[in-house]
Amino acid sequence: MHRFLVALIACYITSSVMAQSPPNIVLIIADDMNWDDCGAYGHPAIRTPNIDRLAAEGMRFEHAYLTTNSCSPSRASIITGKYPHNTGAEQLHWPLPESSDTFVGRLQSAGYYTAAAGKWHMGDAVRDHFDKIYEASTAGFVLPSGKDGQPAKMIAAQPSGCEDWERACEERPKDQPFFLWLAALDPHREYNDGALDPPHTHDDVIVPPHLPDVPDVREDLRLYYDEIGRLDSYVGKVMRKLAEQGVADNTVVLFISDNGRPFPRDKTSLYDGGIRTPWIVRYPDQVKAGQTTKALVSAVDIGATFLELAGVEGSEAFSASSKSFIPVLKDSTQSHREFAFAEDHWHDYEDHARAVATQQYKLIRNDYVDLPPTPSADAGRGLTWQAMLRLYDAGELTPEQSACFTSPRAKWELYDLQRDPGELHNRFEDPAYHSVRTRLQTALTDWTKRTGDYLPSRRTPDEFDRVTGEPDHSVRVRPRPSKKEMFGTNGAY
Repeated sequence: MHRFLVALIACYITSSVMAQSPPNIVLIIADDMNWDDCGAYGHPAIRTPNIDRLAAEGMRFEHAYLTTNSCSPSRASIITGKYPHNTGAEQLHWPLPESSDTFVGRLQSAGYYTAAAGKWHMGDAVRDHFDKIYEASTAGFVLPSGKDGQPAKMIAAQPSGCEDWERACEERPKDQPFFLWLAALDPHREYNDGALDPPHTHDDVIVPPHLPDVPDVREDLRLYYDEIGRLDSYVGKVMRKLAEQGVADNTVVLFISDNGRPFPRDKTSLYDGGIRTPWIVRYPDQVKAGQTTKALVSAVDIGATFLELAGVEGSEAFSASSKSFIPVLKDSTQSHREFAFAEDHWHDYEDHARAVATQQYKLIRNDYVDLPPTPSADAGRGLTWQAMLRLYDAGELTPEQSACFTSPRAKWELYDLQRDPGELHNRFEDPAYHSVRTRLQTALTDWTKRTGDYLPSRRTPDEFDRVTGEPDHSVRVRPRPSKKEMFGTNGAY
């Protein structure tokens, strides 16, 4: 009985302290970084000592998924705790509507100082949810609109997008808990030499099987690795700044990416190279160091988790889709979600697809089977896609490497992620996977009804030629009109 009372008193004291001193929160978002392209997730050559240190000092999630495969829709989903089709901003460059409820706004109302530094990409309606914004130039991620679409190079004054991260830490009020949205441009294209010194080499590169192993592809990946290395250096600067300020132990740091690597069959796809994300939580006051969890989490859960950590009243009602993963932070063996759902919408080119994943399986439903899964326009301008065009014309690509050129494509795709991590072998018609197929199709149907998902009544025109990558100026306008301006609604269209 005595031990019980001691434990009860200790719990009360801890709760009281947390109520008096809510944690600071820092969300670090890489731009187009694959989930396993860092040392913490097993890559043997990419130099990421600071990201690796985050994982060593916190908890690494092995099965974390984004709700979409595209930059601005992913950010809109994260900040609202809603699936993309519920945000009114599910297509690339669509701004969030004025009515948007965000976890950042709720933190601000609860007394948090809120700031964003780096890539913005969410429109003007939610700017006032942040007390201060240090915005990186859109030149770092929006392709030029000139007649010839040039220049095909990074022209932003702050090419990393992380240059103001330390400043955001320094200029915050010291008498308030704070939330920082730190969004990189790294490793988004375009790529140029000089991002990292010394640079990675071609020998460091591991070419995934869905890409051809030729010199141009190795060079493209090498440059991508360098931008991850540059991003990592800024992660280190932020962590050192928090330590210098004496707040590192009472600060929750979550490191993720907004979507996968900007290469064919990765970004804008529903394969793991498009929607799986690194997910590392460091919070020394509450999370034990060096842990790994197999719990399945979704980016839609970030808002509810942050609000609960901050002790914001009514956090459980933030969004019907957002589910706090605090139980996993307390016990890494806890489960969280049975299924993670993801969406594919217009991104430079029209497409529409849905996916549902577990720790072992993934089901993809392609709604526009007549369209090939063309990679994003920025990837289309890169060395890899240009090499693939030449090799495809010469008949030198494998069937898996030729998938981006294929139409019609399969309506359904089913993958065993444990046996086939590259998602190269579609098991949908395999009788051995019949029960898995049925279970995942049922889950997708239920989610569709529960969240009000829908198939658009009309398609959005492509902005680029699918082969040459040249812009179509009859439809390409910047800034891009909102969903409301284009279709007269923020809902089904």
